[in-house]
Amino acid sequence: MLTLSLVAGLLFCQGASASPPVPDADVLQFDDTQLEDELVYPDWFKQSLGDLRDDLKEARDAGKISIVTYFGQKRCAYCEQFFNTSLADADIRNYLTRHYDLVAFDIWGIDDIIDTDGTTYTERELSIHYKTNFTPSLVFYDEKGTPVFRLRGYYPPYKFGAALKYVAEKFYQTETFSEYFARASQGEYFLLGGLTERDFFIEPPYDMTRLIGNGKPTAVFFEQGNCHACDLLHSAPLSKDDSVAEIEKMNVIQLNMWADTDLVTPQGKKTTAKDWASELNIFYAPTIVFFDPKGREVMRVDSVTQFYRLLGVLDYVNRKGYEEDIDYQMWRVMQRDIAE
Repeated sequence: MLTLSLVAGLLFCQGASASPPVPDADVLQFDDTQLEDELVYPDWFKQSLGDLRDDLKEARDAGKISIVTYFGQKRCAYCEQFFNTSLADADIRNYLTRHYDLVAFDIWGIDDIIDTDGTTYTERELSIHYKTNFTPSLVFYDEKGTPVFRLRGYYPPYKFGAALKYVAEKFYQTETFSEYFARASQGEYFLLGGLTERDFFIEPPYDMTRLIGNGKPTAVFFEQGNCHACDLLHSAPLSKDDSVAEIEKMNVIQLNMWADTDLVTPQGKKTTAKDWASELNIFYAPTIVFFDPKGREVMRVDSVTQFYRLLGVLDYVNRKGYEEDIDYQMWRVMQRDIAE
């Protein structure tokens, strides 16, 4: 019998009347400090043959759709949580392995890997190529070896289950994941009220062109009503003095991603919160999109985020780490080295 988490994922876009479940607190709350012991991959993960074209052929010969590449770190708390929740769900794991081979890489690895287009990278270079800012990250390929979908960060089982069906059933060919996910019953899950109020949120009207030039980056919080993950963001990582001190250095706007709230984007486009969320392909609540002082998007956090990851991103944006010729992960390592 399917678990509730997978039923929610698999019934999306089939006219299901049930609203998505509220995730259990224990799948969203965990300590995101670096692990003391190195993670061990589940035994059903595949080790690459060194050429993703060969990995793809092996998967296809076994009757599967294609491959999924997993990018992680040996001491990543988010990777551990992904293993212990989403991948520990037998129905999700069976659905994944029935359709795909999952090929694992370390984002700091030095082994050479040939991508499906014939380009050779190290594991590290391949992770940068696919912009895996947060671990764990997954890249889904179609049967021809074309990358068609990417997830960055940890998602709870109900969301990960929905993503699996979205790719396996090829909904990506006709709609974005945000559109796909929105076709669940909106019911109470998408109530327009009930957002957490904070002193650092700017009051409407929201004309973001007026914020350009004040020297501050802008953080736009996309949230929704009856959102357990949103509540946890505010009561946990955003309740600490360090993160509040960083967020107060920014222009901060809170939007309900399903509301018809009028706004002007940093690019000067008049739209609504709902339409802008769709345009930006926002599919997880809460999502925080960061813009530089000139109104250009530089980063987004659109997966489960605890204190240390959020603090790192806020520091990166405020200190304009994106202007340096390195990726986010390397920038964070360099900051740790400097601090030591």
